[in-house]
Amino acid sequence: MVELLAPAGNLSSFNSALKNGADSIYVGLVGSNMRNNASNFNVKDLKNLVNVSHEHDKKLYLCTNTVMKDKDIEEFKTILPEINSYEVDALIVSDLGMVDISVENHLDVHLSVQSNVTNTKTLKILKTLGVSRVILSRELSFNEIKEIVKNSPIETEVFVHGAMCMGISGRCFLSYGLYGESANCGKCLQPCRKEWKLTIENEVKEEIILAKSYDETYKTNFLSAKDLTMIEHIPELMESGVDGFKIEGRGRSPDYVATSTKVFREAIDRYNVDQEKYKFNPQWLSDLKKVFHRGFDTGFYFNQPYGISKDNDAIYRKKDIGKVVNYYNKIKVAEIQLWDNLNLFDEIIIQGNATGSINQIVESMEINGKAIKKVEKGKNVAIAIKNKIRKNDHVYKLIKI
Repeated sequence: MVELLAPAGNLSSFNSALKNGADSIYVGLVGSNMRNNASNFNVKDLKNLVNVSHEHDKKLYLCTNTVMKDKDIEEFKTILPEINSYEVDALIVSDLGMVDISVENHLDVHLSVQSNVTNTKTLKILKTLGVSRVILSRELSFNEIKEIVKNSPIETEVFVHGAMCMGISGRCFLSYGLYGESANCGKCLQPCRKEWKLTIENEVKEEIILAKSYDETYKTNFLSAKDLTMIEHIPELMESGVDGFKIEGRGRSPDYVATSTKVFREAIDRYNVDQEKYKFNPQWLSDLKKVFHRGFDTGFYFNQPYGISKDNDAIYRKKDIGKVVNYYNKIKVAEIQLWDNLNLFDEIIIQGNATGSINQIVESMEINGKAIKKVEKGKNVAIAIKNKIRKNDHVYKLIKI
């Protein structure tokens, strides 16, 4: 059975993944993972995360996959016994020194995509070092993946959804070169996502037109790759023999985590029920387009990515409109304080650390026991909410772009 891995950069995203069908959740350790822009977790947080995951028969993986110098290795030697005592299911690492000290501490080790593994020979060597799974390079095609998996002595995993990088499997120096913040240490400031103007000066006076901007100059996001999604290719993924399907996004919002996890869970389950009658559901792609993305692509699975993207290609944006004042569990009604207008049949998102991320259409609203169709900002309103939410949860309204 293939494993679905979902990202979590904070507690809200963790619960979003948990409640939407992830088999395992991967989180980052503060200061030593590739998404330092996320909230992340410290060592003491791990005990609770592992306990909650295991209570729900899920796995919890810890990312420590940045460039590791001698001082970093020595520091990790002191905390690995504690990490092991919490029964973390695996460490995701990219450094061979980290592989060695993790194995010495009896921890299961998965090798990160940052290591850019592209052949079976490397997998065989990694097995001798104690690695139990490898996240294969993003730059491999379907045919190359199938060949590697067929001959691999250890488990394999691939990314199926999320951001892609202009660097080889994310190994890039652009952020450090421009701003002094290294992507390889989890501090990428993503200059590739900005608009760039290309000027070529030579004897021929060569002119390359990219895209005409509002100010009559020519600019483009030519360094910014589209997001990966393989939701339309579940049969090919399932038949590849890969052990794990991974969703990228520890730096993204809880609603992104909830939506992408839910969509891939439904697709995988539908395929497992009846492979012969499996059919792609267009609603899955529509749902993925509602949350943050940079346009969609199939990456290198079919040899060549399609093209470049703008910063956000979602068809909806989130607007912060209020917070939960109280939730009455017996009658499934929430009291919500609003600082923006809300109409009947608007779609809202409710997010919180324990709640995760919940989408719902507003089907009934009341003020002082009277049913209403519209409520103006500055008022408290009672709304029927199917799922349990909590005081101080954030409330957003989805607005079509």
